[in-house]
Amino acid sequence: MSNRISRRTFLKASAAGSLILAAPRAFAAEKLKVAGIHASPVENAWNSRLHEALLAAAKDGVIEYTFSEGVSGTDYPRAMREYAEAGNKLIVGESYAVETEARQVAADYPGTAFLMGSSGGPAGDNFGTFGTWNHEAAYLAGMLAGPMSKTGTFGTVGAIPIPEVNILINAFRAGVKETRPDAKFLVGFIGTFFDPPKARESGLAQIDAGADILFGERIGTADAAKEKGIKSIGSLIDYTPRYPETVFANAMWYFRPILDAAIKDTQAGAKTGKDYSPFSYMKEGGNDIVFTESMVIADTIPAMQAKREAIKAGTFTVPVDPSEPT
Repeated sequence: MSNRISRRTFLKASAAGSLILAAPRAFAAEKLKVAGIHASPVENAWNSRLHEALLAAAKDGVIEYTFSEGVSGTDYPRAMREYAEAGNKLIVGESYAVETEARQVAADYPGTAFLMGSSGGPAGDNFGTFGTWNHEAAYLAGMLAGPMSKTGTFGTVGAIPIPEVNILINAFRAGVKETRPDAKFLVGFIGTFFDPPKARESGLAQIDAGADILFGERIGTADAAKEKGIKSIGSLIDYTPRYPETVFANAMWYFRPILDAAIKDTQAGAKTGKDYSPFSYMKEGGNDIVFTESMVIADTIPAMQAKREAIKAGTFTVPVDPSEPT
């Protein structure tokens, strides 16, 4: 079961001093109460990954899931407190804009586990963190993209140059370099996590500057590629059904392995103040590449697949470079 609470409903409840979360009594003793706090709409690629995994866990009968979306940074700590006070044992969200405040909330509620997307490390016994590590899949997508470019110039559109975003873009570039050593790169950051029109504009600017393949770390990039008739790569979710003639590969990220690990620790009463990022690795089922064979150069597929198997086997490690790409 999942209960959707809009930002407007949340703020109204907060103003009244309480947030009422309804759930069937029959499941109270069987399911872990979990709350999701999304700073962006759940349609946003990153948030959709969390939301999808939480909904699936609820459907599987593992958890009881309630969530809020579009929660601003100024409201975020209050949302965390409201959900903790309501008896949720695990709160999932993101602390990028409120790192200090989020850790303080966790310290005030030692009986509640917090699992937050974060650029910082875990804190105490109950503040766990995770990074969005689909860089392995991005590297493989880069390998396919390298020989496809006619200009040799590749564009990338990112949100904000935080480590997780930088690692992803740099991994894509490293993959391109493996099959296209002479590649040149353009990068644009839109300064927010959800602004499709702005991402489109950034992509159009890169195309005008010579890029003929775009790596879209943000939603909206593929719109620019489609408009100009070039190819694009998606990140986090599968964009190909939406852009069948444009998006030839996607660096997928799956949140369920991270969520399952945190649920297991919470149910066992184990320490959750740790880094859950390793569950994003391909060998854990946390990320992978999906691509359309007919849209890529056939001769590049065997080498990419061999590298994929090496990654899964642990015999090849994709470089992790958190420096800001330029």
